[in-house]
Amino acid sequence: MNSKKELWVLLASFVLPIAFGTAFFYLSPTSFTQHTVNYGEFVNPIIATTKQDIVFIDTQSSLQGLWTLTYTTKQCDNICIKALQDMKTVRILMNEDMRRIQNLLLMTNKAKAQQADVLVGHASEALNRQLNQFPANSLFLIDPLGNVMLRYNSKNLEIKRVIKDLKRLFKYSRIG
Repeated sequence: MNSKKELWVLLASFVLPIAFGTAFFYLSPTSFTQHTVNYGEFVNPIIATTKQDIVFIDTQSSLQGLWTLTYTTKQCDNICIKALQDMKTVRILMNEDMRRIQNLLLMTNKAKAQQADVLVGHASEALNRQLNQFPANSLFLIDPLGNVMLRYNSKNLEIKRVIKDLKRLFKYSRIG
């Protein structure tokens, strides 16, 4: 009789935590999605880009293989120049991971722009429609597969928080 009791206690000690965890997960789904540790705003749903969505001025450029900090604007003014400097600072402060990041100035119209140390590209109409749902002059993070996944407000950008997000992504990412 004593061995049956021990068997049930042993079985319960393995089964009950799994049952409680599963019940907690499915009965309270909002508690897992509302509290995140990232500082950027998730782009939901994720915007997937293709090669045709961004036309680079430098034809050798691509989004594939590198994380891309992207600043979107119609024309490059003082806010744009400050955001590009912040992006450059973020890239430099990533130290040995700076080779995994590239900076992109994405023009949403066909205006010409020449910026040093940054890729310049023009967005397609389809990508423009998707990005227009966000506030103007936003800073986006595009993953190495071409998915727009995080958005930051470029007017009051906190560089340390962007770096924390990038370091966390790089720690767990197997791509880029």
